[in-house]
Amino acid sequence: MELDRRLHAFRPDLADARLSGIVHADRFAVPTPAQIIAPVAPLRPKPSEAAFIDSQLLFGETVDIFERRSGWAWVQSRFDGYVGYLPEAMVAEGERQASHVISVPRTFLYPEAELKAGPVCALSMGCRLTFVDEAETRGSRYYLCSDGTAVFADHCFPLGRPFERDPVKTALRFLETPYLWGGRSGFGLDCSALIQMAMMMAGIAVPRDSDMQELMEGEPVTRRALKRGDLVFWKGHVGIMEDAKVLIHANGATMRVARENLDHAITRIAPAYGNPTSYLRPQRAG
Repeated sequence: MELDRRLHAFRPDLADARLSGIVHADRFAVPTPAQIIAPVAPLRPKPSEAAFIDSQLLFGETVDIFERRSGWAWVQSRFDGYVGYLPEAMVAEGERQASHVISVPRTFLYPEAELKAGPVCALSMGCRLTFVDEAETRGSRYYLCSDGTAVFADHCFPLGRPFERDPVKTALRFLETPYLWGGRSGFGLDCSALIQMAMMMAGIAVPRDSDMQELMEGEPVTRRALKRGDLVFWKGHVGIMEDAKVLIHANGATMRVARENLDHAITRIAPAYGNPTSYLRPQRAG
């Protein structure tokens, strides 16, 4: 079976040591654990800013590094297994267990527990942070990082348990978020990233791309049987049903996350991409 290069780190000159005996390479590298230290890190198929963005990694997510060279790091995400290149300055070796995840589409990291202070940066849902203390300013509660930076406490949720068991509720929170090819954050995302994010916040880990998601475990259903939370797949596209008639999807037609009548979407998409290829009811978290 041919290995998917999106999910396995191998090149003719270098490969993941865990693939020794499976693939041919000049040498094999034992992966070095690391964490993303940028709010959003673009993951590309080649070590070049001219290459399209395949996906994005978020602050605090863990990766394995196979190579550092010429300002680029070749990595694999430990969350969804995606492989690619990102700027070397956006990743730091070592790993630290995060305590919380950002649970709103977008928020700010402040230099202190003060909303009037100019933010250090913006953070997306899914970013992972380690908090060591709490503080209150004029009735607003903040979580504090070890360097004193702060995030509004209500914008965070403890890791280790689902934040919102209904993925549709999370998907709806991203309405009007810009469409971004390869995007996987509250600042811009693509169709499959919307599904992955909504499922992640429900405690369900799903693959990154729509073709991978179409093959994941679940119950195949018919169009007539569709209900809230079911997924609709086209070749290269996916959306989630708000109810039996309305689809939520990040799409290039509106260039944003939008609600659309499913019949209308099917009719609109058909001339360019054909009809839906399947309908799936994903497995729920236990």
